[in-house]
Amino acid sequence: MIKKILFPILMMFGIILSAQIPQGYYDGCETVNGEELKTVLHNIIDNHTEMSYNALRDYVLKDTDEDENNTNNIILLYTGWSISKNSFGGGASDWNREHVWAKSHGGFDNNPPAGTDAHHIRPTDASVNSRRGNLDFDNGGSAYTDGDGATGCFVDGDSWEPRDEVKGDVARMIFYMEVRYEGTGGEPDLEMVDYVDSSPSGQPLHGKKSTLLAWHHEDPVSDWEIRRNNRVYNYQNNRNPFIDHPDFVGRVWEGVNSDDITIAPKIFLNIYPNPFNPSTTISFETTNLSKDTKIEIFNMKGQKIKNLEFEDMKQGINNIVWNGTDDKGSNVASGIYFCKLNSGDKTLLRKMLLMK
Repeated sequence: MIKKILFPILMMFGIILSAQIPQGYYDGCETVNGEELKTVLHNIIDNHTEMSYNALRDYVLKDTDEDENNTNNIILLYTGWSISKNSFGGGASDWNREHVWAKSHGGFDNNPPAGTDAHHIRPTDASVNSRRGNLDFDNGGSAYTDGDGATGCFVDGDSWEPRDEVKGDVARMIFYMEVRYEGTGGEPDLEMVDYVDSSPSGQPLHGKKSTLLAWHHEDPVSDWEIRRNNRVYNYQNNRNPFIDHPDFVGRVWEGVNSDDITIAPKIFLNIYPNPFNPSTTISFETTNLSKDTKIEIFNMKGQKIKNLEFEDMKQGINNIVWNGTDDKGSNVASGIYFCKLNSGDKTLLRKMLLMK
């Protein structure tokens, strides 16, 4: 039914069902950095096609966040849960619209352009959305278990830590918002700051900048983000530059000169499901594969409890299952563990939650 409704709507808006970076879209970015690059990017993505808040609910998010494995469902941002597109509402287990750049951090409410910008509005579980509220993003806190189960997120009094698989996604949405909204034409002038509790009185600020930059590097752009960026472009006619060109992050905020940019070895680590019981699949990919590449599991005390052995490690994506046992074959207790990937001089660490 949704497919039959969605198609004429898409045709009405003249939306093409596939997209890629238009030729010349980022012209002018080649030789500038810092504030100059930020200004060029702002001018490129400014004045996007605006949508209503109801349009996001009725068809946009159902398309941009569609579950590839079940097209009747959407994927919820913070939890990764797949839920029926028709389950929108205010009930604890329904989905609703989450402003990743919290509305109160700028006072734009549900109005266009910032309040209906699909680049930062995502479907989330209603009660998880409520628990995040308008908290800044940072590491730490206690594991948050919702009424529908463990979420993989962590929360404390002034910050929210999303599950590892979308930390980079969250960071790149915040980067987009700072660049897109510069205070012109009555729009808010959004800025990242390097502290939490950043907007107690509605200031257009969001934190925590250093944590978001770290998350960007720890969780690289995924195929999911690329697909979503393309689909949002179909509606809004603007793109998230930090998904198309992750190097722009360093060039705008980290003092990296475009002449000094080199392509770093690719390294990727993902754990699914997470939280898990009784086992989870650890996937990794690295272009710097060597005989020293290894996967290790550590407990909260920093003690190594498991060395995962690969019989046939290969270039490309490798998968291995951890069944919640230590090196002696004994079952480990419920709790938080860390998966560490070492490959050459690169290291990635992912948090895991075993629930029994």
